[in-house]
Amino acid sequence: MPINITMPALSPTMEEGNLAKWLVKEGDTVSAGDVIAEIETDKATMEVEAVDEGKLGKIVVPEGTEGVKVNALIAVLLEDGEDASAIDSSGGSAPAAAPAEAKSDAAPATDAGAKDVIPVGAEAATDPMPAPKGADGKRIFSSPLARRLAKLNGLDLGQISGSGPHGRIVKKDIEAAMEKGTGKAAPAAAAPSPAAAAPSAAAPRGPSADQVLKLYEEGSYELVPHDGMRKTIAKRLTESKQTIPHFYVSVDCELDALLALRAQLNASASKDKDGNPAYKLSVNDMTIKALALALRDVPDANVSWTDDNMVKHKHADVGVAVAIPGGLITPIIRRAEEKPLSVVSNEMKDLGKRAKDRKLKPEEYQGGTTAVSNMGMMGVKNFSAVVNPPHATILAVGAGEKRPVVKDGELAVATVMSVTLSTDHRCVDGALGAELLAAFKGYIENPMSMLV
Repeated sequence: MPINITMPALSPTMEEGNLAKWLVKEGDTVSAGDVIAEIETDKATMEVEAVDEGKLGKIVVPEGTEGVKVNALIAVLLEDGEDASAIDSSGGSAPAAAPAEAKSDAAPATDAGAKDVIPVGAEAATDPMPAPKGADGKRIFSSPLARRLAKLNGLDLGQISGSGPHGRIVKKDIEAAMEKGTGKAAPAAAAPSPAAAAPSAAAPRGPSADQVLKLYEEGSYELVPHDGMRKTIAKRLTESKQTIPHFYVSVDCELDALLALRAQLNASASKDKDGNPAYKLSVNDMTIKALALALRDVPDANVSWTDDNMVKHKHADVGVAVAIPGGLITPIIRRAEEKPLSVVSNEMKDLGKRAKDRKLKPEEYQGGTTAVSNMGMMGVKNFSAVVNPPHATILAVGAGEKRPVVKDGELAVATVMSVTLSTDHRCVDGALGAELLAAFKGYIENPMSMLV
């Protein structure tokens, strides 16, 4: 029977995406693992792979369509021996999507007689049912059809093993559980009464578009629609400032010893046959390493806040803000405290390049335990950054500059860099933030300690 190919959720927060390009056309034969399309999210361009084989019977959403909702039907795959007439009879059709000039409101995939295909790399979609979580709080990967069948038959997905790609639970796993009589869900706990639920205050809103435009003469401006990235940045940072009590601590760090060590290490880097060095350290690379080591030394600051628990991280996964057209993205150096400076440097160059090309995978920019925002290369002396949840800290790094300093009672000149640590005061108090910043300063001013 025909197989519905739906718009995947490529990250837990994705609600819609742009279908940038079809890499196959109607009538083409595809196999599991074939890349069939490219989808643009607010952060990156992702390749979508098929997890089934067959012939592409119909493209429902044309390439170039913007704003395709997660779980909307984008194409139909025919199994061996089926022809196009099977599409209409199966119910696997949907209204044609709008072209790129208009936002697409493609209809959600239907279940009548058709199977769901979730492309590799897609997380559980948000429509029409949210992805379930197991008893340990981890996401259970399952297709939308499997979730609906499990709900209809009173099955607990946490008790069912998935046979799909990466352990995803698919329709046949639900059918097998029904045949065996396994996976029955426990009775649901009674919902709290409406009176017990605390009322929530509406989030404050800024002036409306009409109120803003009335302040300016008609014809003196142009309107630029918000793209997905700008909407996501606005949503997350507004949420951060409204829900996280920010606290700031600043310190000046002398850089002369670090600059000397950096020059020495770069000069000693081995070269390949073309004369390219094995690494080329930057001040930013050494800043990443210093912050990671400081979090290792002050583990109580390497945390995330939840309403129920303090999440204490075992490693320092440092996100680094990278400016890209239309916004920014924060690729992550995982376990940065364990990696040599040369590895940190080469990873950062690779991640930074792919970030600018919008080629990062979701797992390369989601999560992390802290972040660095460095505007020193733009000549900024100091600034404070907004904490990016679930992080509890972010380090804002300014430019190194020659400043007068007093050493041993005498006036001298040193290269000084100002940094400001923004913290979530719910989990990182002032003294703890100061301790973390002091540890960071120690590594910057005694950089040899980063090598041992």
